[in-house]
Amino acid sequence: MGRRRRGRKEHPGRIRRSSRAYLRRVRAVVQRVTSASVTIDGSVVGEIGVGLLVLLGVAIDDEGPDEQQLAEKLANLRIFADSDGLMNRSVIDAGGSVLVVSQFTLLGDTRKGRRPSFVAAARGDAANARYEAVVARLRALGLHVETGRFGADMAVALVNDGPVTILIDTKKAF
Repeated sequence: MGRRRRGRKEHPGRIRRSSRAYLRRVRAVVQRVTSASVTIDGSVVGEIGVGLLVLLGVAIDDEGPDEQQLAEKLANLRIFADSDGLMNRSVIDAGGSVLVVSQFTLLGDTRKGRRPSFVAAARGDAANARYEAVVARLRALGLHVETGRFGADMAVALVNDGPVTILIDTKKAF
């Protein structure tokens, strides 16, 4: 048994390395859009027409296979209508683009208290590298990809088509 300081409670958002149930891999909110853009300090830095807006959160335990898995899932996710109006086409089939925006708040844990805990979110350079890896993989799959700016305060505008919104977690947490 490990010693615990008297009167000191463990922080509710603390993640123990041995408690992998708390950790998530790559998490994304995917929205089918007719248009989307990202503005930073009054300047548009990324803009697409028909395609996918992807809000991407990277966890501290992400690995290369998670990035590849997510990119392939995004490229091949059949959420665009075919000639019969059924969702049978991917963003590639529809000739669409992808706007990827980093959003660490997707890893927020709200199970305890009123303030989200973000301890599961990857930090700084490690998170940026994984974010860029997803973007690079999407481009390698032949997609036109626009991005926001990692770590910047961004204004995201979109016209959700449908609306169609899909949640993806590479660890299949939901």
